Amino acid sequence: MRGEPGRRVVVTGLGAVSGIGVGVAEFLAGLRAGKSAAGPITAFDTEGFDRSTACEVKDFEPDRWIRNLDARTLGRASRFSVAAARMAVADAGFPESGSALRDIPSLISVGTTDGESRDLDHLVEEEVDLGPERMDPTVARRVPAGRLSSAIAQEFGLTRAEAVTLPTACAAGNYAVGYGFDAIRAGDVDLALCGGADALCRKTFTGFYRLGTIAPERCQPFDKDRKGILTGEGAGILVLESLESALARGARIYAEVLGYGLNCDADHPVAPNQDSVVRCMRLALDNARVKPEEVDFISAHGTGTKANDITEARAIRQVFGDTAPRTVSIKSMIGHSMGAAGALASIACALALTEGFIPPTINHDETDPECGLDCVPNQAVAADLKVVQNNGLAFGGNNAVVIFGKSQADWS
Repeated sequence: MRGEPGRRVVVTGLGAVSGIGVGVAEFLAGLRAGKSAAGPITAFDTEGFDRSTACEVKDFEPDRWIRNLDARTLGRASRFSVAAARMAVADAGFPESGSALRDIPSLISVGTTDGESRDLDHLVEEEVDLGPERMDPTVARRVPAGRLSSAIAQEFGLTRAEAVTLPTACAAGNYAVGYGFDAIRAGDVDLALCGGADALCRKTFTGFYRLGTIAPERCQPFDKDRKGILTGEGAGILVLESLESALARGARIYAEVLGYGLNCDADHPVAPNQDSVVRCMRLALDNARVKPEEVDFISAHGTGTKANDITEARAIRQVFGDTAPRTVSIKSMIGHSMGAAGALASIACALALTEGFIPPTINHDETDPECGLDCVPNQAVAADLKVVQNNGLAFGGNNAVVIFGKSQADWS
């Protein structure tokens, strides 16, 4: 038995909305190919900024995925969230109607950094230009962040569901997976839809821009010439259930959630704290009952900023020693999708375990010697993986690390 006594928790469905592909098949293909989502920002006017590149989701058709709600009543992040949930539920083998889910005790946990800040951008612009009386009431009703999770419950007509939105910034997707893991393991619910969602917005882009951390054209985690992040967007939703439930349904099992760790050091508003990151990784490994030498690769937070990459790399070496596992950042491909980052990285970890490969860190020319990690530069590599670690680090010292294990052919 992994972790504390309780049911074993497995991943049986995946839904991904990302800049490198919508749907798990496209997302997987993008990871394998080292695809970049970077391009000119179209979400808002970038006049006055000397940098205007981001990783937007292209060709997203909400009506393809959102069947029971009017997509116009949802902000972009909620559309992503509901669409990813629809994909994950279908991928897990539940009927399209959703009626099979209605009476199942369920949890919906969705992490976010910005909620519907894209709509807030629009409302503020209207208020400034036209006055508060001209603000669009339909858009105003879309703003509450709770919609990212409650809209999923509404879409599927879930009558026995808890819906929670977790606002722990860029670690929120991992927080949501941990929340779902605990609920399934304890027997509180039989099904968990968990992950994260965010939409590109002017507010967050401007915040990072003012911090001097927006890269001009590409994100280069762990590279000696890295220049910062590219903001991104998207959603990732994972279906979690007990091993017993998955076996009884004959479901495909992508991975087992072995454990996780959370902490908050409250040390600095934006700078990561190495000792705190170390503690969080050790908490996760202890919870999963995994030894450091058993971890086959790490999906790093890996933002591409000077401070994050050095601090995270040093923390990894402190935990794992000089033989640290290969450490990659998919943000090099999809940008920093904020609350969706940990969720999409969790999906990447599950796919890596299932498909037997490690996705690359693209845009990599020369590894920063202060980082000193094998970040699988530019090309995916085949690998027989058994245990993988997913790091999520956030402003305010919020850290969340999740450990996944390979699906076993014989679960007896």
